[in-house]
Amino acid sequence: MEEKNEIEELIDNMISGGDDLVDHLKEVLPDSFAETLTMFQESNVVNLNKIKDFVKSK
Repeated sequence: MEEKNEIEELIDNMISGGDDLVDHLKEVLPDSFAETLTMFQESNVVNLNKIKDFVKSK
């Protein structure tokens, strides 16, 4: 298994931190806001994974 470089680790931390934040906020926000926040995080994860794949290819 390849070791992750610093950028990959940072991206993974950003994804997990965002997931944790969304999970917490979903408990306190109205459903409509929580749904929007969830969609934003899903889009964010897709983009961060694209950056991570790009970094791996270099």
